[in-house]
Amino acid sequence: MRLKGLLVSLASVLPALASAAEPAKLAFVAEGKEFRFNTGLVRGSLRPQGRSLGLAPVADCASGATLSGAYGLVSHYRLLDAETRYGGGAWDWPSTARLLDDGAVEAAWTADQGHPFDMKAVYRWAAPGTLDVTTTVAPKKDLARLEVFLASYFAGFPASLVYVKACPETGDKPGFLEAKKSFAVWQMFPRDPDAVKLIQDGRWKRPPSPVDWKIMHTLAGPLAMRRNAKLGITALVMAPPADCFAVATPYSEEGHGSLYLSLFGRDIKAGETATARSRLVLARGLTDEAAIALYQAYLKEAPPK
Repeated sequence: MRLKGLLVSLASVLPALASAAEPAKLAFVAEGKEFRFNTGLVRGSLRPQGRSLGLAPVADCASGATLSGAYGLVSHYRLLDAETRYGGGAWDWPSTARLLDDGAVEAAWTADQGHPFDMKAVYRWAAPGTLDVTTTVAPKKDLARLEVFLASYFAGFPASLVYVKACPETGDKPGFLEAKKSFAVWQMFPRDPDAVKLIQDGRWKRPPSPVDWKIMHTLAGPLAMRRNAKLGITALVMAPPADCFAVATPYSEEGHGSLYLSLFGRDIKAGETATARSRLVLARGLTDEAAIALYQAYLKEAPPK
């Protein structure tokens, strides 16, 4: 019966994620300095006014409700390594963008005095509610334990949950753990013990806006969700374990409404390139079991060429 219920849940969700939408609906359209989209499920802009803020605004096509916060969804924020915080974030690092032939958008940040590496991000709709983001860095000098902090700020999604290994709060089995206020204001869920050492190496004490993260349960996989009960919409952020060493969030109901993926977390030498994958999913009627099944299916997909 449990398997049957999971299959029913997936059957109700997958049409919204992978329906045979017209190809044009899964393409960005250049409009001035930004790139518009309307997938039939969500609509809005990428890089508003040419700024590096990811998707902002994002609206639900059915209700017109705004789903994104002021700093957007899947926006590249803090840039950290073992020794340095590079500027305030990629938000204020000048960048350019171009529309690719398949309707994806490629944004590019070029190395300068304050950023000793090039960075590139490709945003591509895989389905009406599924956006893939591929981030590539190319250092000009050796970088130790580089981190690209990918941020998503949601509006109207108070409940925040993270996919963790078995613990008492999840009934001693892998599952979603709600980020309760009683745990801490700022909570970070590591991939493994090495990730804890990286998180606590001093990088988060650097201004501006230092953060004292509470180390939480170990991830079952880099997957987190926020729920909008009023609209019946669930938002997921996810990444392969090799590409993401931690997931972070404030407690449910905290005003930022955010989820974060800590990408890379490894040494990258000058002249090399490194790539990290991530995905945003917005869907209606998504159960916890269906969310985990979608994540497991994502891990089996071939990396983009």
